[in-house]
Amino acid sequence: QVQLVESGGGLVQPGGSLGLSCAASAPVGSIYVMGWYRQAPGKQRELVASIPNGRSTNYADSVKGRFTCSRDNAKNTVYLQMNSLKPEDTAVYYCYAAGVLWGLEENYWGPGTQVTVSS
Repeated sequence: QVQLVESGGGLVQPGGSLGLSCAASAPVGSIYVMGWYRQAPGKQRELVASIPNGRSTNYADSVKGRFTCSRDNAKNTVYLQMNSLKPEDTAVYYCYAAGVLWGLEENYWGPGTQVTVSS
């Protein structure tokens, strides 16, 4: 019933920038956190950034100062602006949301979008 639709991703050169967007088809007010995770080949999925309701953004140490995550609670959207990209940023990026729907707490994941940083 809740779907996350991602846009963005692609191939970018080192030092370049890329923006990702995600929109959740969920009732307004049902989502209490949105953010982004990523998973590189051979590695576990890791948090990139997340924004809980009423709190400041959490960032992975590896992206602090380079990535900016913003959220529009009223529209259930989250955006990730990635600057100064490095080859190690190459991964599949997944939009994430958690909320309460029909009395149940659930986690929601987008299908993932590939970000490749290479010259």
